[in-house]
Amino acid sequence: MTHAGAVLIRLSRRAFAMALASLSLATVALAQPVVVTDVLGRTVTLPAPAKRIVLAQGRQLNALGLLHPDPLSLLAGWGADHQRQNADAYARYRARFPMIDSIPTVGDGVTEGGFSLEKTVALAPDLVVLSGSLAGTRRGSGDLVQRLEAAGITVAVVDFYLRPLTDTVPSLRILGRLIGREQQAEDFIRFYEGRLGRIAQRLEGATRPSVFIHAHAGGPECCMTPGKGTFDDFITAAGGRNMSAPLLPGATGQISLEQLITSDPEVYVATGGTHMAKSGGLVLGLGVPRETAAASFAKLLSQPGLATLSAVRNSRVSAMWQLFNDTPLHVVAIEALAKWIHPERFADLHPAETLAEATRFSAIPLDGTLWLDAPGGGPKPPRP
Repeated sequence: MTHAGAVLIRLSRRAFAMALASLSLATVALAQPVVVTDVLGRTVTLPAPAKRIVLAQGRQLNALGLLHPDPLSLLAGWGADHQRQNADAYARYRARFPMIDSIPTVGDGVTEGGFSLEKTVALAPDLVVLSGSLAGTRRGSGDLVQRLEAAGITVAVVDFYLRPLTDTVPSLRILGRLIGREQQAEDFIRFYEGRLGRIAQRLEGATRPSVFIHAHAGGPECCMTPGKGTFDDFITAAGGRNMSAPLLPGATGQISLEQLITSDPEVYVATGGTHMAKSGGLVLGLGVPRETAAASFAKLLSQPGLATLSAVRNSRVSAMWQLFNDTPLHVVAIEALAKWIHPERFADLHPAETLAEATRFSAIPLDGTLWLDAPGGGPKPPRP
């Protein structure tokens, strides 16, 4: 063997050894466990990003679909609430991902009692994602977490409903880390926090008008409304004061039409969705034509009791999609509320542009009518 040949062999062996070392380092890096702290302060550990997830509350797909281009590919099972309560979004997911109908359901997605531990265990998921309402709002307060862990299933708790302005950003980071989509989560968080920061800056020194949210408006009973949390957080972030917060002990409740008329809020906001079509109520949502939404809104405002409100007389009325209440897209709802509550401060704010920007993150189209401004051109001076 020539000297040159011997040198080449030594170099080849060295290159091979270096390649093996690099491969070993890469393997170690890939084998590093995924560790997060969920919204209850629990440490959650996975050996690798989750590939088989059970969403105990199906509506958590609203957030997962902002982080992953094909969120259905991650699902081993989910709660039945998404199809029942969010039919307009479900139709869009079905159009893009037909396999959605084959995903097993593990419960109603609403109550702990409606969750099937047996079905979930049989699906052998990498991870079960619980909402705060299903897991309990304090560490150790819910039995479902303990039962799942006793069955050897890893559980993470995230939430976008109970305390949206507190838990949305941490929950996005938790999900992003657990599915290996950290960068996508950080990109959305930067967009989300930037929009909220712009609103907060402009509200410095502003007064806070009273606002009434009429939830599921036009239904058989009046008047469902948020108390503390969820839409109450949205109102506060938008520079208003939730009229119903002092009247209700929980996150939602009902007040009488007489109480609403007596309180006479400065701003009235109705919420609705495609689920209200059968009852003749306010219809908004993905895929809903503007004409359909506007007709249902006009019908609502013509009701004798509501027509007496000064907010209706002064055109300080508007409408929004009820299902903004459980998705990070609520940043769009907060922008719309800010514009309605403080039109003089937010004349140049355009929620439609923010929704269009959010669409680049979304696994499904976000078309349709998700809010309506006041009929007749907006606020009028109060009558004497």
